[in-house]
Amino acid sequence: MDNLQERPTKGILLRVLSGALFTGMLVCIKAVSDAVPVGQSVFFRSLFALLPIVIFLLLRREFPQGLATRRPLGHALRSGMGTAAMFASFAAVALLPVAEATLLAQLTPVFMAIGGILLLGERFSLYRAGGIILAIAGVAVLILPGLNASSSNGQITGYALGALGALLTAGALLTVRRISRTESAASIAFYFIVVAALAGLATLPLGWAALTQAEFALLVLSGLFGGAAHIAMTLALRYAEASRLAPFEYIALVWPMLADWVLFGIPVSSGFLLALPLMLSGVALAAMEGRRLKWLLRR
Repeated sequence: MDNLQERPTKGILLRVLSGALFTGMLVCIKAVSDAVPVGQSVFFRSLFALLPIVIFLLLRREFPQGLATRRPLGHALRSGMGTAAMFASFAAVALLPVAEATLLAQLTPVFMAIGGILLLGERFSLYRAGGIILAIAGVAVLILPGLNASSSNGQITGYALGALGALLTAGALLTVRRISRTESAASIAFYFIVVAALAGLATLPLGWAALTQAEFALLVLSGLFGGAAHIAMTLALRYAEASRLAPFEYIALVWPMLADWVLFGIPVSSGFLLALPLMLSGVALAAMEGRRLKWLLRR
């Protein structure tokens, strides 16, 4: 597990799975956001995320030795940026629908792709760039009408917080890519969750809400979903380059749209239907990176 293994298909599948799990987490956070402060949500989500992390370590027979680290400063940087991103994204989802908050999070792969090439020396190709451009165009189709129609300061603040969360998440994920060359997936997730829990606990003097049974259950679920999602995401970054995974981040848009439709009665918008072909085209183009396309043209 100390050596980085390039298995793009496995990395892509794990990243898609993590997107579905993160959506479940956000649905739970959104459901309690009117009654529970952000810091309290961060604490409970982080606390109960430790359970899948520890189970993962036990199944791999890496507990507690799997928590050993050669790069404590790398963990500190990843955990700090990830915790700040969690606060920003939870604040955004409290102000926005789940789908819109997740949409803003799709700015993350743009930052990841640029940072992966500039900071990590990852490969750049015109096919990958074209895929990202198409995906960005899809995001624009979805988000620009909402921005133009927005007259609510709360909604504008939500957009700003969502964009900030995406930037911080990109920095955290690029750090994961670098330190995963020597650090285990579980240790990366474990130390991040501990730091996030402590940061959430530090908000206790600001005032926490008395939880109902339903609210407590939702916060527990948010932690379980979040912990499992972080394991899947970290493994995905071990098996594939950050910039290769970037276009596939946009598949994560499907899950919150379904959640809004099924759970909250919000139908699929025309903007989504227009954006979806652009995003899927971007995914396909980036995946082929010209090789299969050239083969088909020769045939």
